Amino acid sequence: MNDGRRALGGRRWLHGAIVIGTFAVGQGTVAYAGPSGATAISAPRMTVEAATRFAELALACVGKEYPGKIAHVLESASDVKSPRELTPSFFGCYDWHSAVHGHWLLVRLIRTFPTAPFVAKAREALAEDLAPKKIAGEVLYMGKASRMAFERPYGLAWLLQLAAELRSWDDPQAKDWATALAPLESLAATRLKDWLPKLLHPIRIGEHDQTAFSFGLIWDWSLRSGDVQMTELLRSRIGELYLGDRACPLAYEPGGQDFLSPCLAEADLVRRVLSRPEYAIWLTAFLPQVPRDGSVAWLKPADVPDRSDPKLGHLDGLNLSRAWMIEGIARALPPRDPRVRALHLTSQAHIDAALPHVTGEHYEGGHWLGTFAVYLLSTEQQEGSVWRR
Repeated sequence: MNDGRRALGGRRWLHGAIVIGTFAVGQGTVAYAGPSGATAISAPRMTVEAATRFAELALACVGKEYPGKIAHVLESASDVKSPRELTPSFFGCYDWHSAVHGHWLLVRLIRTFPTAPFVAKAREALAEDLAPKKIAGEVLYMGKASRMAFERPYGLAWLLQLAAELRSWDDPQAKDWATALAPLESLAATRLKDWLPKLLHPIRIGEHDQTAFSFGLIWDWSLRSGDVQMTELLRSRIGELYLGDRACPLAYEPGGQDFLSPCLAEADLVRRVLSRPEYAIWLTAFLPQVPRDGSVAWLKPADVPDRSDPKLGHLDGLNLSRAWMIEGIARALPPRDPRVRALHLTSQAHIDAALPHVTGEHYEGGHWLGTFAVYLLSTEQQEGSVWRR
């Protein structure tokens, strides 16, 4: 072709943007300073078209009560209530944690694209759900002693991310929402601080209970919020639970319904607490599978057998989360480490496998995959990564 386009893998590249379904993800170019010199590597970045599509996914579900799945401890017959009555802010998007990170998605996208066409509706939804009276209902629900393990750790970690996103936004409405959310944020942090010293073993699964991924979200919140107590508590727990690990059995992954990689999530977590030289040594012992020759054969994207199945469809999320975790690993290594190129290319392969399927075709994936795509692609998530050097 000579019109600026070329076919590739069933998609088309148009003037630097990869067109996937009804939205576009822009492509940037970054110089990778490898051991044999600089190499150009393509990197996806968010466009307003993509942001609009992802925002529409969240807006379609944050107020959608049914279908709904609740993890609900009943203390008496009076607790037999609808999701909207039980958790008045976060009752949509099929389950509580997806509703929480659906709101995070809206905040992140408004901050990134303040004049986009979805902004007015997104602000309206946030104002409705983050009203003080509704958050007070959330505190009342979560505060019951019988619910001490409610949404721990995944949902609580995303709640803290939502709070951090609001606190980082210099916007009058955001300040009001952050103030309203503060009692629930405080309760979530307290619950986690009470639990962490008692956790004698890490939880190494590929779904919500996994500790490595949630620890990473909580760590990032603690730095942005200035909660030194949480930072130091996590630093201690990461050291005791993870730093001695060696030879992670990556060949056993993925599980049939994973959306998080146990091995990669741990590597992405540990990078937060070690220096570059220390991390390079630790990673060699922990993930010796990462090649030094630029190969991508060490980790293939997961195949998704049925996207209408709410558990099997998790594997699209696995490909997205693997992509950002691999980038986190690459970001933490010395720039000329020979493993960085393989990590970049492997991340790109996972992005290519997953992004075309972040659609609303099946609610089973549409209610949550947009968050994973935005977390991967948004500018702040990439800031400081190898993509943006």
